[in-house]
Amino acid sequence: MHTILIAAQKGGAGKSTLAAHFGAMAERDGRTLLIDADPQGSLAFWYERRAAETPLLAKVGASDIAETLDAARAEGIAWTIIDSPPHNAPLIGSLMSRATLTVIPVRPGPFDLAAVGATLDMARALKAPIACIINAAPPITRESETAITSEARALLTEMGAPVLPGQVSQRASFSHALITGQAVSEFEPEGRAAREVDVMWSAVVHLARTFPRQS
Repeated sequence: MHTILIAAQKGGAGKSTLAAHFGAMAERDGRTLLIDADPQGSLAFWYERRAAETPLLAKVGASDIAETLDAARAEGIAWTIIDSPPHNAPLIGSLMSRATLTVIPVRPGPFDLAAVGATLDMARALKAPIACIINAAPPITRESETAITSEARALLTEMGAPVLPGQVSQRASFSHALITGQAVSEFEPEGRAAREVDVMWSAVVHLARTFPRQS
């Protein structure tokens, strides 16, 4: 079982949005479980509106995550995607230690870039595999990312953070899809948002498969 942790110690980074869309796409690669460990419950809100029966979802508290992961492995789940809470460093650290890969969404703004350092430091201390995603960025214009996105990518690189190529843009189709319990790959499969998320998920899968699968 591959466990993908989506983590950011600052709220509003877009963790739940990525978790929902990655979960829908992960089903192509095997049976998938979403774990909503954020007390805000945004992922569960999306799931309650979902008509499709997959992926599976478990909303759990911090004390139940380990047991949920163990049960998922025993039941043959291929991919587990965890939406973690912000402002809970001990729990995030514990989950990083168990995850195949930690994905850190970062908006290209000064507050998000300033806050990401704590998460990166934690990952380095734990020697946890990580990848940053530029999230909720201004849409690409004329096939080029905007200056603010390029600057954010450069700063993350200077901080020693591995950054996946491409970006996930701020687009209305994400909100339209989420409110109906869908992913953009289902709501608008030929749209730009779906293509961007697909590229990101494919990169996450490629990275995760370079690390040992949890048995």
